Amino acid sequence: MSLFAELVGTAVFAASGASAAVGKRLDLFGVVVIGVICALGGGAIRDLLIDAKPLVLTDWRYPLVAVVAALVVFRFHPALSRMRTSMLILDAAGLALFTVIGTLKGLDFGFAVYAACIVGVLSGIGGGILRDVLVQEIPAVLREDFYAMAAVVGAVMVGVGARWESQIGHWTLMLIAIATIFVVRLVAIRYRWQAPKPNF
Repeated sequence: MSLFAELVGTAVFAASGASAAVGKRLDLFGVVVIGVICALGGGAIRDLLIDAKPLVLTDWRYPLVAVVAALVVFRFHPALSRMRTSMLILDAAGLALFTVIGTLKGLDFGFAVYAACIVGVLSGIGGGILRDVLVQEIPAVLREDFYAMAAVVGAVMVGVGARWESQIGHWTLMLIAIATIFVVRLVAIRYRWQAPKPNF
């Protein structure tokens, strides 16, 4: 199940990165590179933090899924550009999956709760930060829609809830945290929630 969830998240983030690259009118190579970096960057950061071999180097399925998703976006981007709502929903799902899986992996590797939460949040938002930097945008997590805040909420739920995992159940805890991140993200988009900004 976690493999399937990670591959789905990989495809979603690859599509997100490729879409940003298409918007910047990059060529095929650029679109694929940005898509792959966006898809695998967060997981690579997570694996480096927990001192594990990055999956991109040990499991061919992850880069393959990322490349295929980026190529699909490159080929069908005119149609996909009209599906912005669907892409935002998928992006929220990817954020939720990667954050929760990253937090659980941090706990599995013996990290303290706060450290596992950091690992989870970076796993969820890392690829998007790399994407935005490469296409010369201010990272979305710093400017809009409670993106990182949604990840923080879910990571804390996993980190705290893990203490009662035997009573709650592993999959129940995982699904509740994923659903919470997903809903908070979509509600933030719907009502344009933003963190306070300085007044000028």
